[in-house]
Amino acid sequence: MKKITVKASARTLLIAMTASAVYSGASYADATLDRILSTKTLKCGVQLDFPPAGYRTANGEIDGYDVAYCKDMAKALGVNAEIVETASPDRIPALVSNRIDISIASASITPARALTVAFSQPYVSYSNVVLTRKDSGIEKFDDLKGKKVGGVNGTTTEQQLRQIYKSQNWASAGGDFITYNSEPESYLALTQGKIDGLMLNNATAAALVQSGQFPTLAIKGQAPVPVDLTGMAVRKADTDLLRWVQVFVWDQVKSGRYAELYTKYFNSTDIPSLSVPGVDF
Repeated sequence: MKKITVKASARTLLIAMTASAVYSGASYADATLDRILSTKTLKCGVQLDFPPAGYRTANGEIDGYDVAYCKDMAKALGVNAEIVETASPDRIPALVSNRIDISIASASITPARALTVAFSQPYVSYSNVVLTRKDSGIEKFDDLKGKKVGGVNGTTTEQQLRQIYKSQNWASAGGDFITYNSEPESYLALTQGKIDGLMLNNATAAALVQSGQFPTLAIKGQAPVPVDLTGMAVRKADTDLLRWVQVFVWDQVKSGRYAELYTKYFNSTDIPSLSVPGVDF
């Protein structure tokens, strides 16, 4: 009888431990959304050196497509929006270290990043172009071969350009590849002649050229890479928040708000699709 009692006790303990683990996991998953609602604050990680997604106006005010999305999200939740400036290489670290609740920072959805964070479906789409100086002699993407090119460390455009640089052996033609830690560093390097070209999304490149702050820069052709669909990111354990964000993005498109914000910030009525044909994210 004693042996049976021990076995039963062990089985009871195992069941209790399993239930506790499941409950704890569920509680952790619910924690972020519950805290956002209880504290009345949504902390959004946004790049503010990446117009038109995020930037500061001439008056020092924070604005941009991603900023507007954060504010819309906070309004839908009935809370206040707190914009946390987050540099490109810090987008995922800021999230996993709990400095922000959600990253709304034009992050490309990739399998590698999805090992660390959970993505919403796409909320904005970009194509990529060549940004160079007017006096560089570069007129199209292929002219970058043999030139000094660069990118921001860890970004999808940097990785794509590096892959082309290596696969086509641009170094053999005298080329060089240089990485930077932030978008502004790469723009400055380009204007100073430290590099000859960048691969950059079309909207940001256009915003930089039109700003008047970079009078020597020009856009010279499309880059031969796929359209970049970007998503919002949350911590992998925040399943309730992720489900809510997915519904929010769907509602932004359905209500016409996505088209409204895209037209306002990207200065275009040609609203891009947020899906891959034949794929239901």
